[in-house]
Order: sequence, then C-alpha cells, then structure tokens
Amino acid sequence: MLERDEALKLVREKVEDERYVKHMLAVEAIMRGLARRMGEDEDLWGLTGLLHDLDYVETEGDMSRHGKVTVEIIGNMVPEEVSHAILAHNEEGTGVTPKTKLDKALIAADAISGLIIATALVMPNKRLSEVKVKSVRKKFKSKDFARGVSRERIMVCEELGLELSEFIEIALESMKEIAGELGL
Repeated sequence: MLERDEALKLVREKVEDERYVKHMLAVEAIMRGLARRMGEDEDLWGLTGLLHDLDYVETEGDMSRHGKVTVEIIGNMVPEEVSHAILAHNEEGTGVTPKTKLDKALIAADAISGLIIATALVMPNKRLSEVKVKSVRKKFKSKDFARGVSRERIMVCEELGLELSEFIEIALESMKEIAGELGL
C-alpha cells in the first residue's frame, strides 16, 4: 500500500493549486477522525481522503472522468476498496454506486470539509479555533451560505450511523488538529 508520505508527494506533483491540496488534507483529517470513531483503519481511510481528488485539476469541467483518472494514476498502489471509494464519491460521473462505509464516509467528509472551511472564513479571525459545532449547524441550515456545498452529501453521515451534530464535531475537531497546515 502507498505510504502517506508517498501519497502526499504524488498529490503535490499532480496538484499545483494549494487550495486543492488543503482540501485533500482536510478530507484526509476528517477520514482519519471518522476511522477512529468507527474502529476502522485510520491509515487506509486517511489515504482515501488524501487521494480522492488527485485528478481534479486535470479533469476539471469533465466530471465523467473525475475519479477514473485518479484510479488510473494510483493503479495497484492502493487496495481496491480505496479505488472503489474514489470512484463512488463521484457516482454521477463514474456510475460507481457507494456501498461501503468507506465509500459513504468519503462522500460526507468531502462535503463537510467545504462547509467547515466556509464557516471558518466568515469568522472574525478566519480561524478554525473560532468555529463551533453550533455555528456549522446554523450555516448548514442556511441555504444561501456556501451554496456549492451539498447538504444531501453531508447527510450521508446518517448512513454511517452518525447524527449530524456528532459528524460535524468529528470533522471539525479533526480539521482543528491540522489547522496550521490548512492555514486556518
């Protein structure tokens, strides 16, 4: 299996835009937090989060290829379940249906990361340390806030047996652990 440092090197080679790199780091952190909470393999789940958008810049605007190109790039360097989750997080483009906890966790983590970052950016000091679960829940309910963030995808957390507030707490605390790397 691809080691984390090798995966991060690959991310940095393929993705020049630091915003996308930070997004992938945020999703990795959330996936690790979810794995801890659910008794799953933190390294495997983290790797899935880190690599999930490896091809986003290359396939931007062509969602029918997003995920597929990543799987081609990583080939057999990762277990099949990682590749499946990466494909399933873009079911609309790949036709791969999310089935496993890993698949569903990636969908929810990908979406909640954007809502949490958007919430942090409207705080006075633009820091994750200022963000509370209650703030994120309030922003979640506001359809005009972070319109590009799919609330439906966030609610996939319920398919993992997590209430929205618990899911937000796991995601927020996981992101706070790497706030320095995220610049937040």
